[in-house]
This record gives sequence, C-alpha cells and structure tokens, in this order.
Amino acid sequence: MEKKILEPTDAETYRNFRLEALLNHPEAFSSSYEEEKEFSLESFERRLNDDHSFTFGMFDNGQLMGIVTLVLENRLKLQHRAKIVGMYVEPAKRRSGIGKQLMLEAIKKAKESKGVEQIYLSVISNNEPARQLYSSLGFETYGTDQRALKVGNRYLDDELMMLFV
Repeated sequence: MEKKILEPTDAETYRNFRLEALLNHPEAFSSSYEEEKEFSLESFERRLNDDHSFTFGMFDNGQLMGIVTLVLENRLKLQHRAKIVGMYVEPAKRRSGIGKQLMLEAIKKAKESKGVEQIYLSVISNNEPARQLYSSLGFETYGTDQRALKVGNRYLDDELMMLFV
C-alpha cells in the first residue's frame, strides 16, 4: 500500500474515484454525482493544486482505494481551523485500516500547518463505522445539523465533530 498527497497529475484517477463514490453512496457527501460529472478534468486538477487543500490517497498496486481531503481555512479569523471533507474508502477495502491511515495523515498535516488548532468534520448520523473511527481518533460531537442533506425524498442528519490539535 502506498499513501500520498494527490497531485494535478492524479486528477483523472481522482475524478473517476470520486464520481464512483458520489454515484454509489450519495448519502455520504453534500456534493452530488449529477453536479460533479459535469466538472472538467481541469477543475479536478485545480482542486489538487490548491495551496489550502490536501487530498490524501491510498493506493494498492496502483489502484486508488481511499481518499480524504484536508482543507485549511485561509480567512484571517478562521486560520486556526481546518476541515476534513470527502472521506471515502472503496467498499471492498473497508475495515482494513485505510480510513484510519488516511485520517492520521490528514491530522498530521493539520498539526504541521501553521496556526491550525482544531479540525472539523461532519458525518451522516447513521454512519456508525465512520462515527466510531472519528471518535477513536479523538473527535468529539459538538452538535447535529438536522435534515442537513436531502437525498431523493429522504432527509439525513449530519453529526458535527471536532478535534483540538
């Protein structure tokens, strides 16, 4: 297994993986497949070339198996914060430690980033494996965003979590 920060040259692999995640697990993301399938490859290259965003990928024999993105706030009054977004592990590789390794890399990067004091994330309230992972890494729930997402005719609550670093 190889983990690395994705670069613009990884944009096509990242785009395909992310679209698959959005299509197969729409409840796990605030973004939608319908929106992102229209994004150009260049827009994914720009995402991976942003100075305030780091997307970590885990590869197995050259195949992308998991991703997570750390976004550093760049506004003056928010520079002490970062957020975790876009966490996804290939279903066949879940419970193999990939998600934990990716999260540890993102947390490490946040700690190395000047001024970051806390990391935020949100997780769908009924996603117990993800909630347990985040809790095991020290994230604590500070609230619930009720009916945060609407997927079809179904509403989903987001559990809001944070970690002081």
